[in-house]
Amino acid sequence: MQDNKMIDAFNEQTRQFFEPMRKLNSLMLDNMEKLTQYQMESMKRYSQLGTERLRDASEVSDADSMQAFSARQAEVMKQLSQQMLEDAKALSEMSLEFKAELEKLFAEQAKQAEQMATKAAAGEKAKAEPAKAASTRGASKS
Repeated sequence: MQDNKMIDAFNEQTRQFFEPMRKLNSLMLDNMEKLTQYQMESMKRYSQLGTERLRDASEVSDADSMQAFSARQAEVMKQLSQQMLEDAKALSEMSLEFKAELEKLFAEQAKQAEQMATKAAAGEKAKAEPAKAASTRGASKS
């Protein structure tokens, strides 16, 4: 029976030890997944835009179509720069969100560590008081 309590206590301590690392790994993985998904979508948009521009360029056959292509090219470049700004803003927001989640996780872990330290100190103090009382009684008998 005592062995089961020791094993259970060991398992609980191990779980508490690895829980912060598990949470951190999960947070990192979720963030990596979001960033990768966003980057894949961006790459697809930019690739489609490039392919469309190449198709339009291949259809240039005279001066008028070249002028129309050039006018459209300027418009597309404006759209591209706007899309790039939006992508940068979205990535920045994702980074700030990730930073906030990390700070929250670290604050929770610091609070838990403080609570565990307080409990441990209280437990040590409780153990020391009976020992101190026993040693003072023994000293007064002499």
